[in-house]
Amino acid sequence: MTLALYDTMARTKRPFVPADPDRVTMYVCGPTVYNYAHIGNARPVVVFDVLYRLLRHTYGARHVLYAANITDVDDRINQKALDEGVPISVITDRYLAAYHGDMGLLGALGPDFEPRATQTMAAILDVIARLIRHNAAYAAEGHVLFDTRAFSDYGKLSGRTLDEQIAGARVEVAPYKRHPADFVLWKPSKPGEPVWDSPWGPGRPGWHVECTAMIEKTLGLPIDIHGGGHDLIFPHHENEIAQGECAGRSGYAAYWVHNGFLNMGADKMSKSLGNVALVHDLVQRWPGEALRYALLASHYRQPLAWSEEAANSAKRALDSLYGALARAADVSAATTVGPSVEVMAALEDDINTPKAFAELFVLARRLETAATTPARVQAKSELLASGALMGFLQDDPAAWMQGGADDAFAAKVEALIAERAQARAAKDWAKADLLREELAALDVEVMDGAAGATWRRRAKA
Repeated sequence: MTLALYDTMARTKRPFVPADPDRVTMYVCGPTVYNYAHIGNARPVVVFDVLYRLLRHTYGARHVLYAANITDVDDRINQKALDEGVPISVITDRYLAAYHGDMGLLGALGPDFEPRATQTMAAILDVIARLIRHNAAYAAEGHVLFDTRAFSDYGKLSGRTLDEQIAGARVEVAPYKRHPADFVLWKPSKPGEPVWDSPWGPGRPGWHVECTAMIEKTLGLPIDIHGGGHDLIFPHHENEIAQGECAGRSGYAAYWVHNGFLNMGADKMSKSLGNVALVHDLVQRWPGEALRYALLASHYRQPLAWSEEAANSAKRALDSLYGALARAADVSAATTVGPSVEVMAALEDDINTPKAFAELFVLARRLETAATTPARVQAKSELLASGALMGFLQDDPAAWMQGGADDAFAAKVEALIAERAQARAAKDWAKADLLREELAALDVEVMDGAAGATWRRRAKA
C-alpha cells in the first residue's frame, strides 16, 4: 500500500508522492516558548512524529528532512521578560529546554532542523524586501504590510473569499492599512522590546513571515508536507502561502496536513477557565508513553477530548501490551523482522492510529496464543517493530509493569509472589488468597499465566 494523506488544500485523501524521494521535506509549526507546553500543544508533536517515523521507515532516515520552528520573539515572551526584568533569551531558553524535555518523555524524535525566529532575521528581511519589489507589500508609518489583494488566490486553503475571511474575524484596524485584512510583516518595537534594524526602520517581524523565511532557509520552497493544528489554517497558513508565492516561489507545499482540536470534554482548554493541563505536570502522574497513546487514540483529524480517564485508559491499554511481552520474556525477538503488514497498512491510510492500535492487540493475542516457539518469535518481533514505528513499547516490559518500583519494593513483591506460588502448589488456597490480598494492599496486581505469575503496579488515583 502507498501512503495516503488527507490534504486540506485538495479537501480529499491523496497518495503521497514526494517531489524527490531522495529528499522528502516536512515542516511543522512549532511552539512559542513563553511557558510550559500544555497537552493540546503536544498533539501535533506526537501526530507528526508518527508521520516522521513512517516517512523515515519508507524512504530511509537520511532521505527525510523534518523542520519544526521555534517562535522566540512574541508579545507574550516580551511581556514575561519585562515582568521578570530579563532579556527574552532567558525566557525562551528556559521554556525551550522544558519543551524538549517534556516532548522527549512523550517519545518525540527531535526534528532535523529547529530554526528560531531570532536567528533567521536576515532571511526574514530578505522575504519582506522581495514582497515589496513584487508589489505585494508596502511600507507605512514604520510598518510593512502584506497587500492581501495582490494575491488573487488568497483564501484557497481555507476555501473562503477575502471578504468572507474578514467577516467576523479579528483584524487590527489601522489607518495605514490599504485593506482591513492586510497583515503585518514588520512593525516598530515598543519601548523595552527587542529590536532589529531594517530598511524600514527599527522593529521586529510579524509572526506569519517568520515561518516562510524559516522554511526557505532550512528546506527550500516548495516543500512536500506542511503540518500544524487545524487552528492555523487561517490566518497563519493562508498568509504563509500568499507570502511565499508572491515572493517569487512557484508553489509552497504539496500537501497540507492538519490535526484536530483538543478540548477538555465540553470546554476548550483555556487559561481563563483554569483547565489548562500542562505536559510538565502530567508526566509526573503518567508515563510519557501513556500520554502519547492517549493523544493518538482518536484519528488525528478528529477532535480529541482530554480527561484523566483518557490517560488512565491509555495506561491500561499499554499494560496489556507490555504484559504480553513480559510473559514472553523466554523468547528473543528477531531484529530483522519489521512492522506487521496490517500496522503498516493502517498508518499508510492517513495515519490511522486507532486501527494501528487494534492491530497491535492482534499481535499481542498471537503472541499469547502461539503454539510454537517460531510463531511466538515472529509475533513478538512484529509487535516490537510495530510498536517502535509508532513510538511505543520502548521500555523494559518488567520495569513498565512494576511502575518504577525500587529494588526493595520489587524484592518484597517477588518474595510474596513466590510464597503465594508455594501455597498454591500445596493447595493451601486460604493462604494464597491472603497473600494476594496483601499484594493488593500494596497496589500490586498479579497475573497468573502458563509460564508463571507476573505483576504490575496499579496507578493510584
